[in-house]
Order: sequence, then C-alpha cells, then structure tokens
Amino acid sequence: MKLTIERLGHLGDGIAPGPVFVPRALPGEVVEGEVAGDRMAAPRIVTPIADRVAAPCRHYAACGGCAVQHAADAFVAAWKQDVVRQALAAQGLAGAFRSVTTSPARSRRRAALSGRRTKKGVLVGFHGRASDSIVAVPDCLLLHPDLAATLPGLEAIVAAGASRKGELTLLVTRSLAGPDVAVGGGKPLDAALRAELAALAEVQGLARLTWEGETVALRAAPEQAFGPARVVPPPGAFLQATAEGEAALLAAVAEAVGPARRIVDLFAGCGTFALPLAIQAEVHAVEGDAAMLAALDRGWRGATGLKRVTTAARDLFRRPLLAEEFKGFEAVVIDPPRAGAEAQVAQLARSGVPRIAMVSCNPVAFARDARVLAAAGYRLDWVQVIDQFRWSSHVEIAAALSL
Repeated sequence: MKLTIERLGHLGDGIAPGPVFVPRALPGEVVEGEVAGDRMAAPRIVTPIADRVAAPCRHYAACGGCAVQHAADAFVAAWKQDVVRQALAAQGLAGAFRSVTTSPARSRRRAALSGRRTKKGVLVGFHGRASDSIVAVPDCLLLHPDLAATLPGLEAIVAAGASRKGELTLLVTRSLAGPDVAVGGGKPLDAALRAELAALAEVQGLARLTWEGETVALRAAPEQAFGPARVVPPPGAFLQATAEGEAALLAAVAEAVGPARRIVDLFAGCGTFALPLAIQAEVHAVEGDAAMLAALDRGWRGATGLKRVTTAARDLFRRPLLAEEFKGFEAVVIDPPRAGAEAQVAQLARSGVPRIAMVSCNPVAFARDARVLAAAGYRLDWVQVIDQFRWSSHVEIAAALSL
C-alpha cells in the first residue's frame, strides 16, 4: 500500500490518512509497505522530501534513543516550535516566538541506560524502537564523552549486580568530580556485592555509586555548579539534560524576571535557577522534595557573593502557595513537572506578581497554564523552545509573562 504522509505526530511518527502511523517518515513523503491496524511498521520511502538526511549515528536503525535523526536540524526545530504554537492556539493564545536553541551532539550529561546479563556476557545501552530489547551504543552521538567513557564500567556493574532475568536501570550523571551512577533493579545488597561494587567504583573512577537509593561508594562529592554555588544533589535527582540547555533556560529565566529583587522559585529542585538568580536577588525556593531542597540550602550556605535564599518544603500540588503568600515578591519562576501546575497557577493568577518566568517540558500543560494566567490579565511576552533532547520528540519551553 502506498500512502502520503500529511504531518508528524508528537512522538515523531509520520501520520498518513486513516490515520496510519509510519515511523521515521516525514510530511510530504510517499511511503509504501504493509499496514497492520493503524501502523506501517516497515515503510519504504518511495518519494523522500528535501529535508530528509542520512542519520549521522550508526546505531539509529536499531536504537530507540532518537526519533528524528532522519530529518534536517532546521526541520526538527521548526516542527518543535510548531508543536508549541499549536498547543497555544488550541487554548486561544498566540505568542512571539524566539529562535530555537538546540544542544549540540554529544552533550547529554545525564542519561538513563538499561543493562542486562546475557548468555554471552552483558549488554548496556538504550531500548530498541518499540522494543524491550537493549541496543548497545558504543558510538552514541547523544552522550557527552565523559558519559560514553563510563560504558565499560557500567557493563562491569551489570555483570556484578544484575540477575539473569532482571534488567538494571543505570542513571548516569556527569558531575564536577566524575560520573555519578544510580542503579535500580539489581540484586539485593549483601556484604560481598557491596565490596565488589565499591571496588568497581574505585577502578572506574566513579564519584558516587548508589544502589536502590543506598550509597555504596563515595569517592568524591558529585557536585554540580549552579552559579557560584556547588551543590551535591541526592542520588537520581533531577538535572537539566545538557549544560548548554541549562544555560539557555537560565538566560531566558533571568531575562523574564528582569530587575526583580525578590523572587519566588516554585518547584525549585536543587537550585538550578534559585542559586544563580541569588546573585542579584533574594530568592525564596519552594520544592516538595526535602532532600533536594536540603542540597540547595547547603549549596547556598557554602557559596560566597549570594543574596539571601530561604527554602520551604511544600507539596505544591496539594498545598500551592496561596495568592496572598506572593505579597512582596516582584517575580516568580515556575518549572513544574510534565503534568504542569494547575492548582498553583490558579493561585498565581490571583497574586498580582508583575513578572512570571515559566519553564515547561509539556507544551499541552504549558498552554493550559498560560491560558489561566492570560485570563487573569497576564500578557505572554515571548516564548522560546530550548531543545536539550536533540533528535527526540521532547520539547522544552521557556516563556515570559507580565502584567
């Protein structure tokens, strides 16, 4: 069957009339293949478009870590921007879009890999497309070279700690002191395994190795730099995917809050925004994870040249800051999880705070929350797509709103 692709879906698949979902096909292309249900699993590209390129990574055919390496960078940037534009339009909103900022290849400083023992040894990598199989990625174009260098060490960890039937999750983060590795899904810790893992961490130069949340080796504090502060996040804590992406988000947030001297940072995490902003302003950081907030506080106390940073551990989904609690603040930074911050935004809309910097990883939730603020009189000044997850369908957004 021959089909013509009309558009891309949010996960990067081409969509033909039906709808029929066609992996790794682009709008305007004619494809041919067998359709089963609503999918053409193995399409042949009959008529490619000019934006089709040869995938730069040799693992792309099998690996599911990337979705759109077959499309030119300019095409991907325009597609991601259009995803956000359409989400806003669905809420009756429009914004002035700035140019997309895309992180370079080999810049991911944080990645979740999978590991499994096999009859012949071990396998560490990403899952294949729509598959539970693991694809080894020794020449991955996503991973920072420092993360790629940990692959042999991760294989040794899998050999030591994986059961024959289980699969390990290996969250690897680049820190100032070396790789920070958090492992889940492994065998129960006993004295022998603990000793073997500690020895592996030493040989492989890992800063920290944790096993199901328990630290089994700490060679050096795995610090992250947030402005002049040095923070040791708890194992597995959230961190922006690339240093370049974080810098772009921080620049956008700093511009959005402008000259504000008192700022509240909601969903503050370990201080990605709060600590650099404290160079110019007093910041009140609110976060539901007490361990992350404690790391932020220790980072602030150990830094020099920062203004006062106060913290509050609070579940902003169940106990959002009330409108009156924003009194005296000149700007708000809000960076919620994928679900957005419906309850918190409802209170923020009534707060009267003049400037809001919004960061989001979900265009639909972002647009929904922006509509609530717009209905309360806020103006959407500008929107910027920041593509930290190169070659994926993931979209990051920074925006400025003001009264």
